[in-house]
This record gives sequence, C-alpha cells and structure tokens, in this order.
Amino acid sequence: MRFHKAESAFFVFIALVLGAGALLFFAYGILRTNANAVPPIGDPEQLSEFGRLIFTTGVLLATATVFGLFFIYPLIRTQVREEGKLRAMTRSLSERSESLEHAALTDGLTGTQNRRFFDGALREYLREFGRIQKPIGLMVLDLDHFKQVNDTHGHDVGDEVLRQVAACLRDMTRYHDVVARLGGEEFAIVAPNMSQQALVKLAERIRTAISNLSIESGNVRLRVTTSVGLAIWDGKETADEFYRRTDKMLYQAKRLGRNRVCA
Repeated sequence: MRFHKAESAFFVFIALVLGAGALLFFAYGILRTNANAVPPIGDPEQLSEFGRLIFTTGVLLATATVFGLFFIYPLIRTQVREEGKLRAMTRSLSERSESLEHAALTDGLTGTQNRRFFDGALREYLREFGRIQKPIGLMVLDLDHFKQVNDTHGHDVGDEVLRQVAACLRDMTRYHDVVARLGGEEFAIVAPNMSQQALVKLAERIRTAISNLSIESGNVRLRVTTSVGLAIWDGKETADEFYRRTDKMLYQAKRLGRNRVCA
C-alpha cells in the first residue's frame, strides 16, 4: 500500500511519540528501582515527585498516540482520499478537454483537419514564413460531379469516397503540410516552403492518384476526379485574400472542363 506524504509524516510522528514513551517507561523503571533501593538513592520525596511527573508525561504521550491513531489519522486518510478523487477528476476533465479540443479541430468523417483549424493554420503559416521570407503554397480541391455520386448511390457511398480521397491526400503530403476538409467535397492543402513548379507537380500527382482510386462500397465500384486550383503567396496578401485567389483558380479549372490543375 502506497502512503501519502501526510500519512507518512504522521506515522513518523507516532513513531517518535512511541519512542519517547518507551524511553520514559525505561526511565520510570530505573526510578522505581532507585526508590526501592536500600538505602534509597536520593531524597524519596523528590524521587516520588519525579516519578509522578514521568508517569504523567507517559500518560499524556499514550493519550496523544491514541488520539492521533483514532481521530487525527482518519481525518488525514479522508483528506488524502478526497485529494486523490479530486486529482482523478481533474485529470479526467483535462483529458476530456483535450479530446473535445481535438474534435473541435478535426473533421469527424475524414479525420483531416476542419475549416476552423485550416483558417488558423493558414494565418499562422503566413505570419511565420513571411518573417523568414519563405514561400507558401495553397491548393484548393473540389471533387467533380460529387452531387451525382450522392444522388445516384446514396450518402453512404459518398462518405466512403470522401474518406478515401482524404486518405490519399494524407498519403501524398508531408507531415508538416496541412490537409483540411473545408466542407462538402472541398479540400485544401497548405504546403509551406514549396515553389510554384513543385506545387504544380504535387497537384498533378494528387489529381492523378485520385482519378486512379477504385472506390468500393457494398456492390458499388466507382471512380472520381478532382479539379485543383493553386497559388503561391505573394508575401502581402492576407489569409482571406490568398484563399480567394486560390479559389478563383479552382473555378477556372471547373470552367475549363474539370479534372485539371490551374495555377
């Protein structure tokens, strides 16, 4: 059994009291021996008075021991238990808070980051990479004709399409890239320290990989394509301006026939 510090300190205190009591008992025995000696050693009245003092001290120590064991220790033990419950409750609430915070920043369907996380991360990346004058790339992707998938095959199949596309995006990006589902069938990728040429190549690889996905759900098998708009931050735009410029590239890809990358 593991004792709390307060309990350990109390047991040390009790041990010292008992030790003092044992020494008093030993001294009292010596005193009685001297009082009964023939001839007696010392003044008998003084020895008797001293003996009463030692005996009274021993009684007080014994009373303190009993009071400590049966009254003080239960109070300490109760306090320790309540403290333990409070710590467990605090830990549980902290874990729940972290879980809720994670849930608040994660898309429940795909496991990617959500729009709230994306908006904050984009502003943070622009601030930090602007300070060191490094480029930041942004991709906005939208699945082509996704409404037809839901209308024809149902939302369960549509959800499976979104999960597999999200998994593809995570597999093809770096650990420090931000992959987020902005809503519906729209995704975004923040790719720091990447030139436009490298970003275009990455976007083409992602577009090709998504078009090659063979998505199965029950007895349904289908393929989807995506349109991609991308841009490199000019170093002056706000996060909203940067996103809107990238979004315009996405709409241009849609207008030009979909399943393509526009930069």
